[in-house]
Amino acid sequence: MAEATETKISATNTAPAGKRPVIVQVRDLVVRYGEATILDSVSFEIYQGEIFAILGGSGCGKSTLLRQLMGLEKPAAGNVLIDGDDITAAEGDEQEKILRKIGILFQSGALFGSMTVAENISLRLLEYSDLPQAMIDVIIRMKLSMVGLDNVEDEMPSELSGGMKKRAALARAMAMDPRILFCDEPSSGLDPIGAAELDNLLIQLNRSLGVTIVVVTHDLASISAVAHRAIMLDKSVKNIIAEGKPLDLKEHSDNPLVKNFFNRMAESGVNLKTKSGKEK
Repeated sequence: MAEATETKISATNTAPAGKRPVIVQVRDLVVRYGEATILDSVSFEIYQGEIFAILGGSGCGKSTLLRQLMGLEKPAAGNVLIDGDDITAAEGDEQEKILRKIGILFQSGALFGSMTVAENISLRLLEYSDLPQAMIDVIIRMKLSMVGLDNVEDEMPSELSGGMKKRAALARAMAMDPRILFCDEPSSGLDPIGAAELDNLLIQLNRSLGVTIVVVTHDLASISAVAHRAIMLDKSVKNIIAEGKPLDLKEHSDNPLVKNFFNRMAESGVNLKTKSGKEK
């Protein structure tokens, strides 16, 4: 673990200076499933070129909020604007225009097991472009090289390790050069070294390409290493209870729920440590 920590690139040193243009705007978002309200009048903004984390305990609505941002579900009320376009109301060609601007890295990677790595990456290129196959092949090799995977185009997902699957899925998410990359628990299922490598890769993509990255995670190490800003949701209020830089939230928040989350303490305030002083 120590080695992984030493090789991590810190995103906090590259946080956007000053206020950049807003690329995602959430206005009074309400999400209900049947009679149950999951999110109630949630509002916030994400700035162009930042890495933005969505945090919170189990059942607080993190994944629900992410699905709204990606246009996978429609809210009961409110709006989500992606680069000025309302994805909650868009349909047809207008919806396609918005979807071209985003890439998605799913928690499991979600590669199609019956397709090669190259075929997985080519899916959106075939759907949203009229590029010749020769150009698509070049793009596939470029995207795989970008995530550190050379010469795996003809491999099947079952032949890849867990970390390689995540990186191949990231190459697919970046195939259309999205302006925004949405990541759902990107380090889930990875060992500490694999998680650190993926964190580094996200930071490098953000730095080199300027892509805005939105991450849903509960991995405290990843939050500290990657995120410029974060919001924290709470299921009791169905809304945001904290917003700011992760280090500020950890060290300066006066909200006990926020302090407990960042310091890995139970709701009773008891720190989850063994008698030796090590965290469980």
